[in-house]
Amino acid sequence: MIELLEDQLKLFSQREKIHLEQLIRQSEQIESLSVQVGSLTETIRSLEKSLLQKNGDMQKVEGKNRRMSKLLSNKSEKLMPDAAKEEPAETAPPVLPKDRGNNNAKRKEYFSLETIVEHVYPDDPAFDKEKARVIGSVDSVMYTYSKATFKKIIYRQYNCVQQEKVYSGKAPRSPLQNSNYDASFIAGMLQLRYVYSMPVERIVKYFTENGFELNKATAHGLIKKSAGLMDRLDDVLHTAILEDDYLCMDESYHTILTKEKNKDGKGVRKGYIWASLANTKKLVQYFYENGSRSREVLTNYIGNHYKGAIQSDGLINYKILETDTYPDVIRLACFQHCKRQFLDLANDKEAIGIVNIINRLYQAEHKIDLKWKPDKILEHRQEYAPSILAELKSKLLEIQSNPSTLPKSPLSKAVNYTLNEYDALCNYIVRPDYALDNNAVERCMRSISLSRKNSLFCGSHAGAKRTALLYSLSISCKLHNINSFEYFTDILSRLAYISPIAPDQIYRDLLPDKWTKL
Repeated sequence: MIELLEDQLKLFSQREKIHLEQLIRQSEQIESLSVQVGSLTETIRSLEKSLLQKNGDMQKVEGKNRRMSKLLSNKSEKLMPDAAKEEPAETAPPVLPKDRGNNNAKRKEYFSLETIVEHVYPDDPAFDKEKARVIGSVDSVMYTYSKATFKKIIYRQYNCVQQEKVYSGKAPRSPLQNSNYDASFIAGMLQLRYVYSMPVERIVKYFTENGFELNKATAHGLIKKSAGLMDRLDDVLHTAILEDDYLCMDESYHTILTKEKNKDGKGVRKGYIWASLANTKKLVQYFYENGSRSREVLTNYIGNHYKGAIQSDGLINYKILETDTYPDVIRLACFQHCKRQFLDLANDKEAIGIVNIINRLYQAEHKIDLKWKPDKILEHRQEYAPSILAELKSKLLEIQSNPSTLPKSPLSKAVNYTLNEYDALCNYIVRPDYALDNNAVERCMRSISLSRKNSLFCGSHAGAKRTALLYSLSISCKLHNINSFEYFTDILSRLAYISPIAPDQIYRDLLPDKWTKL
């Protein structure tokens, strides 16, 4: 009997122990829920405060609108119209404050970045990590930036003997002979110079501030030698450009240092860098012929056998493309160049009328759906364009024949320019992928403008040719959304092992439109 009672007492003690543990766990859960409730309560209070503040701002705006309405309704405050009764202008609706939409916005996640997880525990003095139990966690993301880093890699190449045969370790080749700088170092310089338009002096200073002192002459030498290594790419790029049947061309000047003195006694001159954009292949080539802007630069570049369309501004040198010398070439003009001349005459009603007619062409183009097939686009153009183009020419001739239009006036010059371009302006309707303007290559020429402002000058004609080649590759990368640093690093590494007399196809595969990263 006593043993039975003892067993019952033990069983009762165990039940009480289990019950006590359950109470402890429930207590912890209640405590956790209390924390969550407190956090939610704080969030609700914050939202209520924000809502009240927003309502207050809305009431202020409504009050201002009411006061403004009273002022407008008060006859003594109104400005009286002139004797010739003018129609009352329509009042614009009140501008209300814009709702902020950040709360539900999805933040961009950078999955390609190196990710480090830092474990953050409470820093309360009473907190003991060993005794505590984790009941949940919240992630907060921060992005950090570290300055440019340079590494010195020593390739210790061992010579070994095995079974009376000598084996030697070989370090990777440098792209440039007898150079300590690898492809990534040179690619970093090329990206800063020809993508971000930093002059060499700033690149040297930037490297110094990040712990690597580089001589300015060494930096120029690395760029010069790397351009020489990529020289074959220039010829291959030229061939690839001329295989495209729709080109956009333009030219812009750069200041060039020369040995000859100009009329002001300075050794500088204006040198023109040309650009040719292959619209289908999305490749651009800048080319330079001793700074010349002559017709021969154009004809030497396209040769005698080009077939396709070339779009340009109204420079007289491009007019040869409309002659029998190039029977297989269609010249396209640029509506934006024509429109710009009339926009400069903003106070002239006749000029604004021409601008409005040109704008109607663009408005009709904006109706084209990206899903439309080429045949439908062409049909749409041939439906809307002829009547508007005919109206444009009629209006231009009307202004030209008007006795009040002085022959040397800006309006007369704008009209004559557009009439001279009229036939080439109309050519865009013959193919669905032709553009109304030359803006595609104009955007590419911004790089030359930035170089002109930041670097001020090219050191020589040879330096201008190097500039043209390296901009050709970097801007072509941009057109294909290629990381230029990765591109230059890869092709410089490959060129270190490619023979200068290798077939053109090997170099052709290194151009941005065909390049694939190894």
